[in-house]
Amino acid sequence: MHIDQATINTRRHCVMAGKYNQDWMAALPPSLSALPLANLAIPGSHDSFSFWVDEKSPVAPDQGASIKRLAKISLVKRVMKKWSVTQNLTFKEQLESGIRYFDLRVSSKPEEAGPDIFFIHGLYGIKVWDGLKEINDFLTNHDKEVVLLDFNHFYAMDYGHHLYLVKMLKEVFGNKLCIADCVENITLQHLWEKKKQVLIFYHYNIWNDYSFLWPGNKMPAPWANTTNVHKLIQFLETTLGERSKRGTFHVSQAILTPRAKTIVRGLKSGLKNTLVHRNLPVILNWVKTQRPGALGVNIITSDFVELVDFAETVIGLNYLLLKGKKDSS
Repeated sequence: MHIDQATINTRRHCVMAGKYNQDWMAALPPSLSALPLANLAIPGSHDSFSFWVDEKSPVAPDQGASIKRLAKISLVKRVMKKWSVTQNLTFKEQLESGIRYFDLRVSSKPEEAGPDIFFIHGLYGIKVWDGLKEINDFLTNHDKEVVLLDFNHFYAMDYGHHLYLVKMLKEVFGNKLCIADCVENITLQHLWEKKKQVLIFYHYNIWNDYSFLWPGNKMPAPWANTTNVHKLIQFLETTLGERSKRGTFHVSQAILTPRAKTIVRGLKSGLKNTLVHRNLPVILNWVKTQRPGALGVNIITSDFVELVDFAETVIGLNYLLLKGKKDSS
């Protein structure tokens, strides 16, 4: 896996700047660690695995036939890479910076024999096994940190592939897996007492065969599907207002989605320079105005989580709940 020097330098700077967030859950005061996770503000990443995609591999099954035909031209795959990558940091680096929710899209590789499953976003990324091991290694060294893994898109996967993936999840995380339960029962203190660190949300109907798989409908993630940052903010406000008071987590996807004409206009610059860089400050300002709680924000996801103080800002929202407790006492 080749990574250019500029990306390495960016990662080094961002990770050193955010590394003290690696134990932010452990550092929460008891009055916050006693609250349901669904009432806390948790930073997450969008297309969390896309820090590396393989432009030499076939186009992934999440793309249509027309893109697959175009991709026979080598330049097209290079353009695809610029628009498929939505994160710079690896799983370990994201975890160290405070990210605790991961948006995961997976696929088999029909062009190859064998059961391997890969992360995908337009192009194939790393093997799922390798990513899960990286997450597990972090959790082993930070035993009060908890992650929420949201497997929400599956491609080119039959029942056998799902069985293989579920077996992999059990093998990698073992006793760290949290049994599906009433959402309101899941507090950090409860998880620490039970020595559980991993909640897996699985958007395929095999979930009801395994006690450690949470149904996908417990993790709603409304999607604005817009390139306009003001429409995005309006959508985030509206969907927060419609959030269920009990029974689910909630993802606010603070992301902009390119359309075909956006990509054509920004062929060389890619997602980060065309859409994300100039709009992230506006999105971050919206985040700063939020408050967690039963009807407030819960999980907030972003592209390129290292570009602004995203994780730290989201984590900081939790301390607003302390102020509320003092005011009411």
